Amino acid sequence: MYHPELVCHPECNLAESPLWDPDTNTLYFVDIKDAMLYAQRANGTLEQWSLSRQTGAIVLNRSGGLIAAQQHRFVRIHLSPFREEEIASTCNEPGHNRFNDGKCDPQGRFWAATMDDNCKISSGSIWSLDPQLKVRKHASGYIVGNGFGWNLKGTRMYFTDSEEGKIYTWSFDSAYGELGERTLFVSVASDLGLPDGLCVDAEEHVWSAHWDGARITRYRPDGTVERTVSLPVPRPTSLAFGGNNFSTLFITTARHQLSEEQLREAP
Repeated sequence: MYHPELVCHPECNLAESPLWDPDTNTLYFVDIKDAMLYAQRANGTLEQWSLSRQTGAIVLNRSGGLIAAQQHRFVRIHLSPFREEEIASTCNEPGHNRFNDGKCDPQGRFWAATMDDNCKISSGSIWSLDPQLKVRKHASGYIVGNGFGWNLKGTRMYFTDSEEGKIYTWSFDSAYGELGERTLFVSVASDLGLPDGLCVDAEEHVWSAHWDGARITRYRPDGTVERTVSLPVPRPTSLAFGGNNFSTLFITTARHQLSEEQLREAP
């Protein structure tokens, strides 16, 4: 039996993209709607920075700091002193789109999905930024693209289509960063909430957060349910492993558009 423990509570509107830095024992995450970046330090202190635009996902930068998928662009975030530096932008993205979730593949490419900020139009696409700062569009037609992950060999990429309640997997050419055939991995019943962010563990099981489902699910590599973990909040958004030996699963959550009654029930 698992008993989730509260790590920090900055009352984020839409917390997303938990990211563990093993060199500094720091948990980073963003609040998309309030355009904030947070860092929970090992000593328990919480640092925060205001971002210039809504930021959907962050990854570690090999030369220090972070790389972020922000609105319609990729930026390098310098932390000391704090500074944002645009390094690449997307082309022909609708004005109502913004970057949402994203992660790095095993070769260090940053993959991120754009989405309609009103969650109505299938105008979102899958983009990648490689270490040479080349931006590529790979697939389109998603309302809320979400939840990237890879198997240990880097031959499969997972991706969540939240509005459709589906998690897909593509065959993946890790040498060239190319997507192959797409197949359905999981279809989530509507009464279980919408699949949101995901991560893949060392046993190649996929952990997925259920927006409006108050739970996370661990799927076997064949897509069958291995376990579910109930949460005391309705809207988990994403999750990532960290801590000692990466043995802790960190989960971000949202209060975005919850009623006062719902917030009283899940403070």
